[in-house]
Amino acid sequence: MAAAWRCPACAEPCAAPRLLPCLHSLCAPCLRRLGRLGEPARAGIATAATATTAGAISVLCPLCDAEVVLPPGGVGQLPPDYVALGRGRPGCDLCAQGAAVGRCQTCGAALCPFCRQAHRRQKKTASHAVTELESSQDCGQAGRPLFCPSHPSEELRLFCEQCDQPVCRDCVVDRHRQHPYDLASNVVHRHGDSLRVLLESTQQRVSTLEDALSQIDGMGSAVRVRAEAVAAEICLFASGYVKAIEEHRERLLKQLEDLKVQKENLLHLQKAQLQQLLLDMRTGMEFTERLLSSGSDLEILITKGVVASRLAKLNSVAYSTRPSVDDSIQFSPQERAGQCCGYEVFGAILNKVVDPAKCTLHGEDLCIARQNELTGFTLLCNDTTGEQMRRGGEAVRVTITHKDKKDCAVKPTVCDNGDGTYHVSYSPEEPGLYAVCVCVKGQHVQGSPFTLTVKSKFRKHQGVFHCCTFCSSGGQKAARCACGGTMPGGYQGCGHGHKGHPGCPHWSCCGQVTKSSECLGPPNDSSQRSLLRTVAL
Repeated sequence: MAAAWRCPACAEPCAAPRLLPCLHSLCAPCLRRLGRLGEPARAGIATAATATTAGAISVLCPLCDAEVVLPPGGVGQLPPDYVALGRGRPGCDLCAQGAAVGRCQTCGAALCPFCRQAHRRQKKTASHAVTELESSQDCGQAGRPLFCPSHPSEELRLFCEQCDQPVCRDCVVDRHRQHPYDLASNVVHRHGDSLRVLLESTQQRVSTLEDALSQIDGMGSAVRVRAEAVAAEICLFASGYVKAIEEHRERLLKQLEDLKVQKENLLHLQKAQLQQLLLDMRTGMEFTERLLSSGSDLEILITKGVVASRLAKLNSVAYSTRPSVDDSIQFSPQERAGQCCGYEVFGAILNKVVDPAKCTLHGEDLCIARQNELTGFTLLCNDTTGEQMRRGGEAVRVTITHKDKKDCAVKPTVCDNGDGTYHVSYSPEEPGLYAVCVCVKGQHVQGSPFTLTVKSKFRKHQGVFHCCTFCSSGGQKAARCACGGTMPGGYQGCGHGHKGHPGCPHWSCCGQVTKSSECLGPPNDSSQRSLLRTVAL
């Protein structure tokens, strides 16, 4: 006897598995335990098993998590899974003890070896044809009669085309009256062919999916291999970077030690010099005090010159009361430190300190500006030795205030160039005198404060830049020039070599001899009214 089919969900034996739309089979108890989609499983669909008027119910298959829709009739309307029931070799239908090895083509009974021989010896069944069960189809339910669930005594031999389901003879005259139908053996080829077409299409898609999965697996392997290679590169880079950082650290520490020794040596030298000077002064003082307190008049007069020369020499020695070095040692982690072992490293020791007294201002026309014109100057920051700082970040403050109008101030813009220079730009709106203060770390730099003269807007020339009035006007006698020159014969304008001509090209509107100069206007209003427009050649 063949083993009974077991439900894949609960692993319990089941004689009537039902087929879900996802083509997975479950036993009736498992189907009733399924919960509606969005409801807890304990609510179940037990009522749906017998409901015939309820709407469609969606459940999740416990095997593939696919959302499937049960027919309106519930679990009872799900088709039986005959394929699951036919898996394995069936048992003998006569003795129910041995495994079937053949099937009678006349009565459809599955026969074990002993019953097959008996089937051939009996008179009633001696003429029946018995075939061997070789294929899986022969071993399954194929050949066995299937009975109608509505009419259990009737075999399903017909197929209703309209309802697309097998029916029996009683169904044709009852619920499927006037429906087109045919023998199941006649329509199975047509429906089987359509299933084969779908099967071929599905097989092609399966091949495509298998190829895609193979490519995905291959890409996954490539990703893993590439990730391992990149991880090795990262480890190599990190180890090299760590080595570079450690070497840079040792270099910085050595640089710091050298700087400390240098500063200590300078302090020791200054200390020794001051100690020797102090000793010489004390020796001179003691000798002079003894001379003045215990020496005779002649002794004082005789040694006076030597003592005075010594004391004067000691007093003339130049020395500084402040330490020759300071404790300005800083570390800047953001400072670029160049290359180390092929890697760019950061972090540098800074021992320079800006000295406002050594900072200077640079720029053309530093003390002159034009109204509503953008202008500016450059601040160069130096250290105590006068060398450029070569780095930015200093606290620079610039104020530009009108001397006559206290409420009139210009807001400058300070741009840190990052190399120890700072560009200051501004645009004054009012003419006049301004006081400009430039401070670094709260102290004035060289030349600060200074006076800034803001002139009015640049006046453009209204005349022509000519050699003389006679030439530019085409010989008009009434044409005049602001230079004041005249010509004989009634010409009121200037001419070459005549009285008042400046001897070089000049502007007719103001007499300026520089072409790129600002117009100063005519000498007086009367001449302005009498000037005629000249024509440039």
